[in-house]
Amino acid sequence: MDTSFDMFIETIVPHNELIISRTDLSGIITYVNETFAEISGYRPEELVGKPHNIVRHPDMPKSVYADLWKSLKEHESWNGYVKNLRKDKGYYWVHAHISGVYKEGELVEYKSIREPVERAKKVEMQQLYDKMREEEENSCRVVLYTSCDKAKEIEENL
Repeated sequence: MDTSFDMFIETIVPHNELIISRTDLSGIITYVNETFAEISGYRPEELVGKPHNIVRHPDMPKSVYADLWKSLKEHESWNGYVKNLRKDKGYYWVHAHISGVYKEGELVEYKSIREPVERAKKVEMQQLYDKMREEEENSCRVVLYTSCDKAKEIEENL
């Protein structure tokens, strides 16, 4: 159990920055720009070669990613709001545009360009995603304040 509060710390994506990455067809990262590395808290070499879901936040409903992959497999682009997990367990929100990259008519990789999200949209999406997770996965986010002794007992029983 993560008993630190780093998970509540948001990193804001600057309005003058784009986060860019490329993956192979199975979602393994092949390229990241410096902004992606900086915002996610990783060094570029820690990201390249890893599955893109290294930054998947547990608040994200599984159905969002199912829809994303369905669109990509049908050779369509996908746009949506994503809450990502930083290396330090903090988070950041982005609006993602993901599409296939074609060479001579053949799909060879995926590219993702992500941009900042306004605060009101983050609140709206967090509420929507909380509801989706509850309905689809019977999964709820809980913040609990308890004694340190009780927290250690809970952690030991997990």
